[in-house]
Amino acid sequence: MLRTELSELLRSDLDDPRIGGIVTVTHVDVSPDLRHALAYVSVLGTDEERTSTLAALDHARPYLRRELSRRLTLRYAPDVSFLSDTSMAEAQVMTDLMRKTAEERGDTL
Repeated sequence: MLRTELSELLRSDLDDPRIGGIVTVTHVDVSPDLRHALAYVSVLGTDEERTSTLAALDHARPYLRRELSRRLTLRYAPDVSFLSDTSMAEAQVMTDLMRKTAEERGDTL
């Protein structure tokens, strides 16, 4: 639920020029008492865009918490922290390496 709502908020409600590239909420871990959440965010873009996007998301934490409490029927609105998820970029590097190796061997992927 949190991942879906956060994704929707980032896509439609959050209008910050510091948010660059394509932003995707990949995973959300919630504490057992539901008071804290750690959202993993993938930013497809440059390192500068990733840094500025995380800063913008950190700045928007109070707004996001308020909107989550309004949208969800939870006892507590979790305090959301954001962490960069680089797994998609790492997967792309591995795919590129595999493709290059296959081309060198004359194989196709």
